[in-house]
Amino acid sequence: MPGPVVAERLHDVLLRLFGLEAPVRIHAWDGSVAGPADAPVVRVHSRRAVRRLLWRPDELGLARSFVAGEVDVDGPILPALDQLAPFGRSIGRQPELTAADRSELMRAAVYLGAVGPAPKPPAEEITGAERRHALGRDKELSGAHDTPVSTGLLARVFGDTLVPSAGYWTTPAATLDDAQRAALDLACRKLGLTEGMRVLDVGCAWGTFLLHAAERYGVSGTGITSSAEQAEIATKRAFDAGVAARVEFRVADWRDLEVDPYDAITANGVADYVGEGRLADQARRLCGFLRPGGRLLLHQISRRGEPLARERSFLDAYVFPGAELLTLGRIVDILEDAGLEVRDLEAMREHYARTLRTWVTNLEGAWEPWLRQTSPGRARVWLLYLAVSALAFENARIAAHQVLAVRTHTDGRAALPLDRSEWHLGMP
Repeated sequence: MPGPVVAERLHDVLLRLFGLEAPVRIHAWDGSVAGPADAPVVRVHSRRAVRRLLWRPDELGLARSFVAGEVDVDGPILPALDQLAPFGRSIGRQPELTAADRSELMRAAVYLGAVGPAPKPPAEEITGAERRHALGRDKELSGAHDTPVSTGLLARVFGDTLVPSAGYWTTPAATLDDAQRAALDLACRKLGLTEGMRVLDVGCAWGTFLLHAAERYGVSGTGITSSAEQAEIATKRAFDAGVAARVEFRVADWRDLEVDPYDAITANGVADYVGEGRLADQARRLCGFLRPGGRLLLHQISRRGEPLARERSFLDAYVFPGAELLTLGRIVDILEDAGLEVRDLEAMREHYARTLRTWVTNLEGAWEPWLRQTSPGRARVWLLYLAVSALAFENARIAAHQVLAVRTHTDGRAALPLDRSEWHLGMP
């Protein structure tokens, strides 16, 4: 009687490792198929994927297989991940294996030809000296740091507005660009921008916020980024918009800026995963850049009180080395310890989730041209990161907020309207 085919054995391996039947239809490298007919299709192209998972039976092992192209999902990735979400939560925990489990897994590894040393991680994984260097940088969501991508292709993913942050989805019929313009105006109004103000944009990406504020609110200012490509694109956009005389974009670190008081500061994405020490340093420094009465708008991702993972995660290995999300309460404490008064919090979790879903769809729609301008592994990293982030926001595993803080005058005045609605209403 013939033995079990590869796809069936793969289902057995997943059950042993994670304690749940995997809700997927597996197409294995030998042509065998197993699993529910109506389930998402996962294609396992190589026994190397099994060897990775046996050495790292967690999300990092699966992520390495996906980034290396050893595992694929048929069709759009988000519907598959939606259905896999309950199974995915068990993957995030290290399995507790009995002696019988280990024996059966070894038998399966021999049958599948997956016995051997741990495969080398994909080239896109951040390790060694590269990781130590990355730990000294602030974290920005853009992908432009890694591989140059044309502005036209960036716009196919992030929209014509080129904003790598959450849109503000005020109507069901809103497009991505509608939502991003609404978010830009919301931020400008929270900062109380009026003509003649000076604004600092920390983590400016491709310059959209400062360009919008200069064109519509008459401000001047400086945008800083760690990406030379982003600074170059932002500068060109400023010339095209006719505001190059009032705004500048440069490659710089907030720690290296000279103290030169600004009326308002926005910081987007640079403090999301940096931990307490770095956020405290940044908050003190940015407070010193504000004139009395000046406002800081921090776009901040936070965790929902769950303990930090003990094992190295996909996020740490491929996107944000040393990733350390803080709770919202701790973020507020750090800002106030730095001399700022927190005056407003707005939850952006659902807005971020919808934005991420749109980016994922856009990236999949531009997949072939994206592959021509970057590596397949890098493209897979960003697709997986955007997709799992969308689900994490939707499932309330992480949160996102706009935090508005003020540097008060020495006599305690915050110089904010008493009517809170005035912070959000009215256009110049």
